[in-house]
Amino acid sequence: MGLITEDKEIKDHIKEDLDLLSDEEALPIRQDPIIEKLLQKLPPQIADSYTDIQLQGIRVSLGDRTWGKHFIDNRGALAFPFIRWRFFYVFLLGKNRRAYTRRERHASMLMFIGLMVSFIAISLLVGIFTLYILKSALGVDLLEGTSLGVWDWFKELF
Repeated sequence: MGLITEDKEIKDHIKEDLDLLSDEEALPIRQDPIIEKLLQKLPPQIADSYTDIQLQGIRVSLGDRTWGKHFIDNRGALAFPFIRWRFFYVFLLGKNRRAYTRRERHASMLMFIGLMVSFIAISLLVGIFTLYILKSALGVDLLEGTSLGVWDWFKELF
């Protein structure tokens, strides 16, 4: 049922975009910044061959491209000597504006819970280790005659 609702929302969104594009007060399609940038990248004979209706369809399919604006957008390529392949990297940082599917929301929630549990577990281990070292440095012996050997190892490091 959720998939049908999402499909209907997408179709309604496309219909709204088409209505906005066909509005008489809107900019001519060839003056739209996204279409203008697209046409500049094409050879002139190909760019001139598109009709306004085709360009409107392209504009609707591209959407508002809010996904293309990030706080940090770093892209590059790496080429190593003696290796034929080139590798590219993309580092993006910014607010996520995408609409998630049910599966993506579920995976995102599991990832968040996993990261939080890992963070808490690591924090607890570091805290316990710090308290143990502090206890040992102060000479407090909670159980007579027992030692984990951590204090001796720590003293050897420093």
